[in-house]
Amino acid sequence: MTTTPEAAPSLRLGDTAPDFEARTTKGPLRLSSLRGKWVVFFSHPADFTPVCTSEFVSLAKAQDRFEELGSVLLGLSVDSLYSHLAWLKAIRDLFDVEVRFPVVEDPSMAIGRAYGMIGEDARDSAGVRATYFIDPDGVIRAITHYPMNVGRSVDEMLRMLAALQAAHSGDRLAPEGWRAGEPLLLPSSDNTDGDDWFCRSAP
Repeated sequence: MTTTPEAAPSLRLGDTAPDFEARTTKGPLRLSSLRGKWVVFFSHPADFTPVCTSEFVSLAKAQDRFEELGSVLLGLSVDSLYSHLAWLKAIRDLFDVEVRFPVVEDPSMAIGRAYGMIGEDARDSAGVRATYFIDPDGVIRAITHYPMNVGRSVDEMLRMLAALQAAHSGDRLAPEGWRAGEPLLLPSSDNTDGDDWFCRSAP
C-alpha cells in the first residue's frame, strides 16, 4: 500500500484527498481512479462488531440511492482483506444483504493516519468512525466524525451528499435540513432591496 502525500495530522475542507493504492474486497484500487464521481469514503473501527455491522447492512441496502447521485461508497478499516471478506460473507448469510461496494484493508494504518482518522500515537483504530465526502475533482467537501459507540445515519449521509451537490456551484446555498426538491437559498447581497436580503430563496 502506498499513500501520497505523506501522512498529515489532519485534513480540512477544501484539501485534496490524499491519494492511495490498496487492496480491497473488489480488487486493487487507487483512489484517484474514482475522479469524476463523488466518493463517500468512510472508516469503521473493526469488522465483526455490532454498530459497524448495522451500518454496513444499511449502506448496502442504500447503495443504489448513492449511485443515483453519481457517487461511490468506499469503506475502510485496519482489518485485513481476509477479515473483510469473511465479515461480508457473514453479513450476507445472516441478513441476506450483499455488500457490493469496496472495503479497503489498512493493516498498517497508513491510510487512516494520512486522513487523520487515527492519531499519530494510536496503536489501533478503536475510536474511528469517520466519513469524507470527496467531490469529482478529488477535493474534500465535508467531514464527519462519530464515536465508536454511536452509528452514523445513512439518511443523513445521503442528505449531506445531495446538499453538497446542490450547493457545489457556489451560487446556491442549502438551508438547515435541506432535502432534494426543496428551495435553495441565494447568497446574501447588500445590493438587494427588501428586508429579505440576507435570506432569499433561489428562483
